[in-house]
Amino acid sequence: MEFPSTLIDLIRHGEPVGGTRYRGHTDDPLSDTGWSQMWASVGDHKPWDRIVSSPLLRCAEFAREVSAWHGIPMQTDDRFKEIYFGPWEGKTPDELVAMDRDCLTRFWSDPVNNMPEGAESIAEFEQRVLAGWDELVREHSGEHLLLVGHGGMMRTILSHVLGMPRAHMFRLSVKYAAISRIRIDDYGDSLMPIVKFHAGQL
Repeated sequence: MEFPSTLIDLIRHGEPVGGTRYRGHTDDPLSDTGWSQMWASVGDHKPWDRIVSSPLLRCAEFAREVSAWHGIPMQTDDRFKEIYFGPWEGKTPDELVAMDRDCLTRFWSDPVNNMPEGAESIAEFEQRVLAGWDELVREHSGEHLLLVGHGGMMRTILSHVLGMPRAHMFRLSVKYAAISRIRIDDYGDSLMPIVKFHAGQL
């Protein structure tokens, strides 16, 4: 028995107020530039049956705008929040390096073993994101969804689809307002090229 293909478009939020920081659960809204980045990525595109979003402002506010503008159902899911950075929350890279010169080098080379004390572990983060992902795929088979989230969330899902080890997920570059499309069908999950969006293509 064949099942209809499910399409899920992942989009990362745009630039938040305050610029580059290790935000995690810090709830900063989008900057004006961030809003422009998001609208430039989706334009007037509206193929989705449903929008699902992280509840954090930098994702959910844009998701609600698209939902209202196009009349598409929208829901939030806590499992798609960014990874919690503990004592790094809200700090800039310069602030972290001033505290510990090599902390970011250690983190980016081996995030599994170098999250700050008190932060969410990569394994815990992966478990909650993929639990949300599996439920999304199971409950919305045959639909075309837009999932609005974070860089870490997207890296987790993409590395899962590509069969990458969790230790390598931060090797994936996910820029602000970047979009990736995943197709799920009888043959498994596959990454697809984006041909109709304006920006954020792989």
